[in-house]
Amino acid sequence: MSLPAPSGSARPHPSRLRSTATRLASVVLLAAGAGLVTVSTAAPATAASMSDVVPAPASVRPDSGTTYTLGPDARVLTEPGSAPAAGVGAYLAGILRRSTGYALPVAPAPSGTPASGVSLLLTGADPSVGDQGYQLDVTASAVVIRARTGAGLFNGVQTLRQLLPPRIESATVGPGPWTVPGGRIVDHPRFGYRGAMLDVARHFHPAGTVKRYIDRIALYKINYLHLHLSDDQGWRIALDARPRLAAYGGSTQVGGGSGGYYTKAEYQDLVAYAAQRYVTIVPEIDMPGHTNAALASYAELNCDGVAPPLYTGTDVGFSSLCTSKESTYTFVKDVLTELAAITPGPYLHIGGDEAHATSPAQYAAFVNRVQPMVAGAGKTVMGWHQIGAAAVDHSPGRVAQYWGTTTSDSQVSTAVSRGAKVVLSPANRAYLDMKYTSSTTLGQDWAGYVEVRTAYDWNPGSYLRGVPSSAVLGVEAPLWTETIVTEDDIEYMAFPRLPAIAELGWSPWSTHGWDAFRRRLAAQGPRWDVMGIGFYRSPQVPWA
Repeated sequence: MSLPAPSGSARPHPSRLRSTATRLASVVLLAAGAGLVTVSTAAPATAASMSDVVPAPASVRPDSGTTYTLGPDARVLTEPGSAPAAGVGAYLAGILRRSTGYALPVAPAPSGTPASGVSLLLTGADPSVGDQGYQLDVTASAVVIRARTGAGLFNGVQTLRQLLPPRIESATVGPGPWTVPGGRIVDHPRFGYRGAMLDVARHFHPAGTVKRYIDRIALYKINYLHLHLSDDQGWRIALDARPRLAAYGGSTQVGGGSGGYYTKAEYQDLVAYAAQRYVTIVPEIDMPGHTNAALASYAELNCDGVAPPLYTGTDVGFSSLCTSKESTYTFVKDVLTELAAITPGPYLHIGGDEAHATSPAQYAAFVNRVQPMVAGAGKTVMGWHQIGAAAVDHSPGRVAQYWGTTTSDSQVSTAVSRGAKVVLSPANRAYLDMKYTSSTTLGQDWAGYVEVRTAYDWNPGSYLRGVPSSAVLGVEAPLWTETIVTEDDIEYMAFPRLPAIAELGWSPWSTHGWDAFRRRLAAQGPRWDVMGIGFYRSPQVPWA
């Protein structure tokens, strides 16, 4: 399939809205696909509702007669002796200080029932919360979040943020009141893996952009960020064993330009930044196809020993590592070993899609040879669902990521029969680079148009025939960047669809309902305005 490269001319896209708490109203122009609309960015000052939270919690018991008001003397109290709780407390205080101007000291919680302030405790939570869930109690005098782990406390903090007025997200100090609705939430995820993918290979996106994307996705309890680090158009991670991969292979991108790459130090900083937000980085080195940047960097990876030129187009399926050369496997092992050493998360993604220039026999031989290298590096294999076609499974528990557009696939069911887990990313539901409508300027349409309801109205637990819910590890929303050049572009395509996919991964199916979701999603709009997220104002959603 041939995809057009974007033109070099300026494209209409949403302005980044820089609202502040002292700005009562601001009128901006947003390019909402089919024309310009005038929008007020004033954020309501009233308390949020427990029914506004996205993703929908497992259990909500509001107390309509109670609110808690965060005051200037409030403290953030954390589980004594717990570094994870103290870390989450410092993170929360940092967010609240920016907009409230309060000191919000972080200190160990005293013994007994918390009587004031905001407490983050690792005792007393409902047993149902598991390792990622939390219990949040709001009374007139205190907010208490209880969990079993730091991850659970962090997820509870994301809910607390949504229960505060949208102005709490402001980067500048403004007036209160900073009220939280009373009641109890007991919450835990449906699936353990809730991911977003960012393609930094087609268009390179610098570390600062990736960090801001991590902050955005963490608000909706996304806990994995899959980075597509290599493709035909660019190689984005510097590795000591093969320095020319980044220095030469990373020197361009779709449409030309200087490209870019992350040094090992920058990559490790990204990994650490994500980990502080309980997001795990999943690095992908796509192979044996999508490898022109590598082939151009090292001639010996080509069967004829001749390096092709660098590539800046958007065609797919034309490149392949030489699967019959022993030097290829030395190269792959060098790359995976070094990448694994700087990636503390459990997964290495080996790609495996659209390898049209590799015969089925060569493909199977390659995948079966590479999988043990991943396991040998101490990681679990993850790959696009085509790896299910490999004849031998050397990696128990490997993960096949499904990106197809049908509701059945023999490669996936074969992989599951051999013990694989599945992450669901159906392109006609979860691909954030698909256009919203025919009039959307950015994006592609080969998998169809994906409006918000299309992204939301499907059940990951029963989506693929022959794949039981027990085999579904979770969901992921990929954002490919053939047409995505700037951070504004990323945000416009991700919001509001990313929260829809996040809810499918987190919330129990019993809470699923489009009418309720669209109202809860609408309540996020003022928050995104304050955060400066230039989102697509879908006509399917009754925005505030």
